[in-house]
Amino acid sequence: MERSAKDAETLVCALRRQGCSVQSVTTGGEALQSYGDVDLVLIDLELPDLDGLEVCRGIRSTCDVPVIIVTARGSELDRVLGLQAGADDYLVKPYGFRELMARVEAVMRRSQTQEPLIRSISHGPLRIDAGTRKVTLHDRRIELTRKEFDLLYLLASEPDTVIPRKRLIHQVWGDSWSRRTVDTHVSSLRNKLGNRNWVVTVRGVGFSFGRGD
Repeated sequence: MERSAKDAETLVCALRRQGCSVQSVTTGGEALQSYGDVDLVLIDLELPDLDGLEVCRGIRSTCDVPVIIVTARGSELDRVLGLQAGADDYLVKPYGFRELMARVEAVMRRSQTQEPLIRSISHGPLRIDAGTRKVTLHDRRIELTRKEFDLLYLLASEPDTVIPRKRLIHQVWGDSWSRRTVDTHVSSLRNKLGNRNWVVTVRGVGFSFGRGD
């Protein structure tokens, strides 16, 4: 077993001894599919498929679940990038388990006093409600499939960002995808919204949210 896997197994066992209910995944793609019903995320930056910072940004773009980065990357720049990606705290290996638990408790206390994340997004005549999963354009309901909604919501959550195709694929489709699947959903979204400019293709990189004009 690799060192990182051993570290994860040891941490899971220690957390369970503390009475925590723990779900462990090994890839960034799995993390982006699994965080929806958890109270806190511990994430290593060294993942086999995605950079941990991208996973952190993906989680933060859609919810306010507390995130603590636990990693061997210990430079000042690494810490700054981690916090800028949306992490609530940053802990460098090796660390003491008691320190980790103290940081978890501190982050959880802070999160309980925060206002809930706004679950609706408005851009001009376009309104996206994550709570009801409804989309309206000029007050007219736009019927979207589940994946079309997830794709649009992700893009609209970061309107000034080009989201790499790889991250978008993992966050919306997990491991069940093909390049044609992504392009088909983008095309369908554009047709339903009546304008290609709501979803912009950035060649060689990914997609970004447009303004529909």
